[in-house]
Amino acid sequence: MRRRRTAALAAATAVLALTGAVGCGALDKAMDCVQAADAIATSVDKLSQAVSSATDDPTRLNESLNEIDKELDSLKDKTDNADLSKAVDDLGMGVDSVRTAVENGDTTPDIKPVTDAATEIGKVCTP
Repeated sequence: MRRRRTAALAAATAVLALTGAVGCGALDKAMDCVQAADAIATSVDKLSQAVSSATDDPTRLNESLNEIDKELDSLKDKTDNADLSKAVDDLGMGVDSVRTAVENGDTTPDIKPVTDAATEIGKVCTP
């Protein structure tokens, strides 16, 4: 998971570095992407850790999902790029999917929808 976070941050940093000559619109997108990449990497890490320890502490998984939802709500308020907003919404749906699986008794839910959304954010943030 640390590799995903590093890759997301590196991609966002590259976007930020490349936008200097492009203008304010691109800079705004780059800043949105930096914020999104960091929040998404953190969210994926937290979710992965919670899933791996769900059998030992099932409440941690719900707490992690609640924390991710809070981060996503905050991120939605800061994001005005349509493509990035869609990717953030997709991540929210992935979190909802994991939450539903957990509520149905799955102690090792599939987090692929979350990682797929994180990958999409990486694509949106690439110039």
